[in-house]
Amino acid sequence: TEQATKSQLLRVRADTVDRLVNEAGEVSIARSRVEGEMLSFKQSLLELTENVIRLRHQLREIEIQAESQMQSRMSLLQEIHSTFDPLEFDRFTHFQELTRMMAESVNDVATVQQTMLKNLDEAESALLAQGRLNRELQQELMHIRMVPFSSLSDRLYRIVRQAAKETGKKANLDIRGAQVELDRGVLDKMTAPFEHLLRNAIAHGLENKDQRITSGKPEFGQIQIDARQLGNEVVLTFSDDGAGLNLDAIRARAVANGLLEEGAEIAPEQLMEMIFLPGFSTAKEVTQLSGRGIGMDVVRNAIAGLGGRVEVASESGRGTTFVVHLPLTLAVTQTVLVNAGGQTYALPSVMIEQVQELKPEALAKVYETTEVEWMGNHYPFSYLPRLFGDAEHVPPVQRYNSVVLLRSSGQRAAVHVDELVGNREVVVKNIGPQLARVPGIAGATVLGDGRVVMIVNPVQLTHRDMGALVITKAEKLPMPEEKKAVVPLIMVVDDSLTVRKITSRLLAREGYEVVVAKDGVDALQLLQEHTPDVMLVDIEMPRMDGFELTKNVRGDATTKHIPIIMITSRTAEKHRSYARELGVNAYLGKPYQEEELLGHIAGFISAAVATKH
Repeated sequence: TEQATKSQLLRVRADTVDRLVNEAGEVSIARSRVEGEMLSFKQSLLELTENVIRLRHQLREIEIQAESQMQSRMSLLQEIHSTFDPLEFDRFTHFQELTRMMAESVNDVATVQQTMLKNLDEAESALLAQGRLNRELQQELMHIRMVPFSSLSDRLYRIVRQAAKETGKKANLDIRGAQVELDRGVLDKMTAPFEHLLRNAIAHGLENKDQRITSGKPEFGQIQIDARQLGNEVVLTFSDDGAGLNLDAIRARAVANGLLEEGAEIAPEQLMEMIFLPGFSTAKEVTQLSGRGIGMDVVRNAIAGLGGRVEVASESGRGTTFVVHLPLTLAVTQTVLVNAGGQTYALPSVMIEQVQELKPEALAKVYETTEVEWMGNHYPFSYLPRLFGDAEHVPPVQRYNSVVLLRSSGQRAAVHVDELVGNREVVVKNIGPQLARVPGIAGATVLGDGRVVMIVNPVQLTHRDMGALVITKAEKLPMPEEKKAVVPLIMVVDDSLTVRKITSRLLAREGYEVVVAKDGVDALQLLQEHTPDVMLVDIEMPRMDGFELTKNVRGDATTKHIPIIMITSRTAEKHRSYARELGVNAYLGKPYQEEELLGHIAGFISAAVATKH
């Protein structure tokens, strides 16, 4: 109190703070764009470094050839003009002068390249420092928006008093960890759900005075709220010492509503999840506190809308506990970016329990069973674009296919995605009234390249049409039958950066998947991970040339069937015949005709498909 009176206080409008937080987020987005450009610049600089080294080696070869020609010329002149001294001859021709000038030019380029590398390191260090400062600024601004949970205490105490008076029960509320701070936006949106949990605890949980005395419990029922911060989450535990959930009444109501077959076996945990279904209520009469059929489903939707989750546990005669997990702030969140169906989506990191890499055989089995089992839990399975109504896109079958296991609010789901992009801390943007009520969309963000990416909740989408739990004895949930499409993989092996880029763009435009290698050694390493349908190989490459690579490919039982198209500037007949002896399937000279190359590739792939069938 003394410190507060000594320091000067400044009242700031809440919307002003929100605007500052949004602008700090825009700075983060701009920085991520600069980081992307820096990454591209670094990659190009590494390519430049390799090309300078290759140019230096080639220049050294030219100098050796020039020196040998000069020596032979000197020997010939000495034989013709034996009376002249060697020093009287012009030792350096214009050819030697050009090689010296080229060497100087290569050294100049190398000097510029070294300077650029140094500047790149300095720029990366400055960008890292700027990112750290920006993060600190963002955290300080968000801290301004934080309010303690105790700001709700008086309101919650009043709710308990009113509900106890209306029901004729006696109850005490104990709040622990009230000093824990939450984002003002989170607290405002969660006030009504918290009040509903307290009303439910009194109306459904606590027994009346006579029942409590008969059970040996104190006359006053105890309701406790425990708040604590765990990482970037705030965990709120609502517990009471009442009778617990009436599982028999829940089962009877579920059977009456057609959600459960008579006599069906169901775990107690799954039965407890029934209370979150829309319109589900076990109250026998309608009052201001219960029986309206509007309750726990609204609570769960409000929590899920903030990117949180709620879990329930109950013990008969001992009480019920609700554990609510909420994000610390709504401004920034950790996500995992994924590509699926030609679109990029962001999945909140707190939902992800496991990422599995499945081979095509295991993936096909999962599509048949429509579920994934992990750690004793069952995850309903689907292809992510199918949840958005995209029935046309066919998932590509790769050597390893990513399946993400998610959990949210006690529900689980598994989704198949085309590619995992990586972890990103993103700035959450308001999606507006048009999408605010669409299930499964938790928000949106803007990437560094300007793309708008939706932050989605696949668990909510998976259970949208299924209902929270619709359990029968013999019925299986229908899932769409998936078609499998294998995108042909082409490997381009060439030491020229220009050739690699041009060929890769051509093949990608035709719908092929492409991997590139700089030389034979690099190609052999890639063959450990990928089995291409066709290989495009150059002859003259450092470390290992095209002929040696072809020998290695044909000598390995796992790769000897791969068609090889050799593309080179060496078009002499002896090179062609040697390539045929090694097992090269087609031989093209540079520059090649695009139609001819694509025709060869299509022919080899068609022949491979016909052989399989």
